[in-house]
Amino acid sequence: MNDSSDSLSSALLPPAVSYASFTDPKEAVAHLIEIYDRNTAFIRDAFSKYVSGDMAQRRRVRAYYPALRIKVDTYQEVDSRLSYGHLIEPGTYTTTVTQPGLYADYLLEQIGLLVKNHGVPVEVGESSLPIPLHFAFADGEQNVEGVYSDSLLGESLRDYFDVPDLAVTDDAIVNGTWVGLRDEPMPLAPFTAPRVDYSLHRLQHYTATAPKYFQNFVLFTNYQFYVDEFCKWAKSTLASDDSGGYTALVEPGNVITPAGADAQTIGTPLARIPQMPSYHLVRDQHMGITLINIGIGPSNAKTITDHVAVLRPSAWLMLGHCAGLRTTQRLGDYVLAHGYVRQDHVLDEDLPLWVPVPPLAEIQVALEQAVADVSGLKGWELKKIMRTGTVASTDNRNWELRDNAEPVRQLSQSRAIAMDMESAAIAANGFRFRVPYGTLLCVSDKPLHGELKLPGMASEFYRSQVGQHLHIGIRALELLRDMPRERLHSRKLRSFIETAFK
Repeated sequence: MNDSSDSLSSALLPPAVSYASFTDPKEAVAHLIEIYDRNTAFIRDAFSKYVSGDMAQRRRVRAYYPALRIKVDTYQEVDSRLSYGHLIEPGTYTTTVTQPGLYADYLLEQIGLLVKNHGVPVEVGESSLPIPLHFAFADGEQNVEGVYSDSLLGESLRDYFDVPDLAVTDDAIVNGTWVGLRDEPMPLAPFTAPRVDYSLHRLQHYTATAPKYFQNFVLFTNYQFYVDEFCKWAKSTLASDDSGGYTALVEPGNVITPAGADAQTIGTPLARIPQMPSYHLVRDQHMGITLINIGIGPSNAKTITDHVAVLRPSAWLMLGHCAGLRTTQRLGDYVLAHGYVRQDHVLDEDLPLWVPVPPLAEIQVALEQAVADVSGLKGWELKKIMRTGTVASTDNRNWELRDNAEPVRQLSQSRAIAMDMESAAIAANGFRFRVPYGTLLCVSDKPLHGELKLPGMASEFYRSQVGQHLHIGIRALELLRDMPRERLHSRKLRSFIETAFK
């Protein structure tokens, strides 16, 4: 990565691990865990000796990510009703793997599908990709730079350890821009191990909770009111006789409230809330709900979804507020997005504007059903409080202060019924990362019709609508959770050239 062959010739490395074949997914995952745990422990142990002043250990240290690969030599037909779990053509496919213990359920499913669909074993061994020192410490459990600078002033970390390298940490695979060298294996998974590690550490930084607590069903919002209501409802649910299968609530700082009427909270609340705090209503196999307060703006929306995506969630939804653009809308009405006008610009280079972001039937049906379930309205009556249509997203919070003629004309031509800042980025990144996505907004103002978001109006609006809106989002995710997994992951998200892993 950043050294010469001379320094490698005298490097400290653990004994090499050759590739071994497996037809049992559990055995394959166990071997991935064994290699990863051994190699990261080797790096951590060497680093501890360095910072303690053990001069005899002053040599370059290196250990490699484990890897998974599979070889197929036929164009055999497979059951393609499921959008993932099979290879597109003969060849060798490989991926590097990090934190396999965290991804055990995911890996078991993906490996199991490959073995079932192609009738050949998978191979597990060591890759040639070094593990950076920083990523050998899971969940940001140690500030490497701080420890190092305090102990080894005047020396370069790069002289002894591999450090994160952006040359191998990118989104070329999911963006569809990856180009391999001649005879190079094709990608098996959408992200490389360093890309996953990068995001796992960023999640810990931005949300102040460990990645192991994130659940497969995610709600994004940008108002503290929703967080307060979520925590209140979650704790009440956990304390009841029927907790709905939920086992704990995890708050920033990894503060845990277990299920049970007399359960005691474990941990100390943070003195300062992080940039994008996350709250996790935990269920077995990560089948609970994560709520993240992403703050305001499309940049935040892109940032957090860039990182949550590596956890391969089952679905994510945006619950936010919007400006209603029709005179027939009222404050508190819902907008179910089925299309987006992308004027936020944050993903223009990764997902060109000519790429459509389609509605996903499974998500749309679940959201509409959830509105009906929570509001008690059905059929024709439901149209009194909800409209389905196009949402325009902008990066200019004060768009209404511009000369109205041009933006109003564009909004009218697009048939948009609402304007917000985050929804298009959430949906577009869901499409880009193959994560099922949806948007349900609540009209909080109508600036084109003289109803601005002012303090008094906002307070009344929040009091009357936040609880219902949040519970619609929760209900929608529970409906999606109960859906067969093969139905939820829409084939609309997949290209004709795809990785086998979801």
